[in-house]
Amino acid sequence: MPIKIPKNLPAYKALEDEGVMVLSEAAATRQDIRPLQIGLLNLMPTKIQTETQFARLIGATPLQIELTLIRMSEHHSKNTSPVHMEEFYQPVSKILSKKFDGLIITGAPIEHLPFKDVTYWMELCKVFEWTQTNVFATFGVCWGGMAMINYFHDINKHLLDKKKFGCFWQQNLEKNSPFLRGFSDECLIPISRWTEVKQDEIDRNIHLKTLLGSPDTGPCLVEDYKHRAIYIFNHFEYDSDTLKQEYERDKSNGVEARIPKNYFTGDNPELAPSNRWRSHAHLLYGNWINEIYQNTPYDISDIGS
Repeated sequence: MPIKIPKNLPAYKALEDEGVMVLSEAAATRQDIRPLQIGLLNLMPTKIQTETQFARLIGATPLQIELTLIRMSEHHSKNTSPVHMEEFYQPVSKILSKKFDGLIITGAPIEHLPFKDVTYWMELCKVFEWTQTNVFATFGVCWGGMAMINYFHDINKHLLDKKKFGCFWQQNLEKNSPFLRGFSDECLIPISRWTEVKQDEIDRNIHLKTLLGSPDTGPCLVEDYKHRAIYIFNHFEYDSDTLKQEYERDKSNGVEARIPKNYFTGDNPELAPSNRWRSHAHLLYGNWINEIYQNTPYDISDIGS
């Protein structure tokens, strides 16, 4: 089954051109099944690129997915047209009465700020609490994952001396985890962040378990049993050229630009990067969707009861 998104959403044509099965409203109504309700709280400034990346991953399963795009109520995007935001996004204030099988909370380029200094922090905390009654499973990505693990477990993010930037190998630490079905012993994943969480702080918490990690880059994927959540601090969802775009943007802005590690062929930025994480990205998000499908109530109104 495909992912259900509006036919005029830019991601629709992009995914259709890639061969991803997408479904319009009219076609979805002809299928006598309950689609999984997945929300995407998109905190990234590049809204269209980010929504396409996540729609690609969750739309690759054999289940019908209905994707709802969500934004913070009072925070207005400077990089995406108001017309796009008005047509395709719902504010947090309007979705708090609804229930979802799954929710993805993206990263945000605000790592340097303490959480409480983020302008929409109070509303985001309301979202975190809402997930405990109205969402069956939550997936926090990069800053979104760091914000969730801080809110629920008081685990802090720590500033790095230099940005972790490139593709880094991660070890499969829990081969029996349902989220890692089909994973190799090691996998490569793009990283672009100025902060980290510490493995020893996670180890002291009985409700948390690290599933993927590296001695070089720390914990990558963490399961939170208590809150039906997983947190990933890196970026399986990235396109092949996302790090390249960031590298070139830093150069054009006069920022000291280091070549992303283990990314360009021969570390030569003149050569095209090779995507070596795509298969594991689809595995992880497919496994997450499958776990939701196997365990979420058939009657969505029963979530949280």
